[in-house]
Amino acid sequence: MFAIGDFARHGRVSVRMLRHYDAIGLLRPAHVDPVTGYRRYSAAQLARLNRIIALKNLGFTLQQVHDIVAGTLSTEELRGMLRLRRAELAAAVTASEARLAQVEARLRAIESEGHMPTNEVVIKRIPPVRVAEITAVAASYEPEDIGPVIGPLYDELCRRMESAGVTPSGPGIAYYVDAPEGGVTVHAAIEVAADRGSGDLEVRDLPVIEEAATIVHHGPMEAIVPVEQGLARWVEANGYTALGYAREVNLECPERKEDWVTELQLPVRKV
Repeated sequence: MFAIGDFARHGRVSVRMLRHYDAIGLLRPAHVDPVTGYRRYSAAQLARLNRIIALKNLGFTLQQVHDIVAGTLSTEELRGMLRLRRAELAAAVTASEARLAQVEARLRAIESEGHMPTNEVVIKRIPPVRVAEITAVAASYEPEDIGPVIGPLYDELCRRMESAGVTPSGPGIAYYVDAPEGGVTVHAAIEVAADRGSGDLEVRDLPVIEEAATIVHHGPMEAIVPVEQGLARWVEANGYTALGYAREVNLECPERKEDWVTELQLPVRKV
C-alpha cells in the first residue's frame, strides 16, 4: 500500500488532484484510516489512474472520464464519444491552421510596409459583367471573418448553378458592400452568359467601374493583406480616393493555393 504522497509521485499527479478525484468518486483510496483519515492506495490502482490521465489528455470532462472508467457506457456509446472528440480535435486543428495563416499574413504585411513595388498598379476601366451570385453577411471585412463565409458560399453557388444548368463563362468575382445592420455583405459571383436566374439562383449585371486601381496578387487569399495595403498606399500617394471595397477576380484557381492568381479592382476617383 502507498501513502498518498508516494502514490501521487508514482502516478505523476499532485496530492491535491488525488484528493479531488476522491471527493468526486473518480478514484477512491483502497483504504482510509478511520482515526487519522490518512489515505492509502494499492499498486493495482495505478492502472486506473493512468487511464484517467489518458482520457483527460484526450479532452474528456471528468464526468465523461468517470462514466468511461466505471464501465457504465456501452461500446457504441464509447465509440460515439471518441468519434465526437476526434471531430472536435480536427475542427480545432483546422481553426488553429487558419489562425496561423492569418498571423503569417499579418507578419508579412508588417514586414513589407513601405517596400511593396507600386509600378504594378494599373488604372483601367472595368466593363459591366453579368454574374450569377449568392450572398451572406460577414461580421467584418477582416480575413478571419470573410474566409469562413466566402468558401461555403462558392460551394453553394456552384451547386445551384449546376442544378439550374447554368455554366460559367468567366472567372469568379467576389465583391463586398457594407451591410445595413452592420458587418459586410459578401457577394460570391461567377461570370455567366445566362439571360436570367432560375429558382434560388440570381443573375444580375455588375455595373461598369469607370476607374479602378488594379493589381495582381499571386498566392493564397490568406496572404492578400499586404497587397491590399500596398494598393491603398498607392491610391493615396497618387491623388486618388477609394470608392468602396475592391473586387477580387479569380483569374486562376488551381488546386495549389500558392498558384492562385487574383486581380484586385478597387474603384477610385481622382481627387
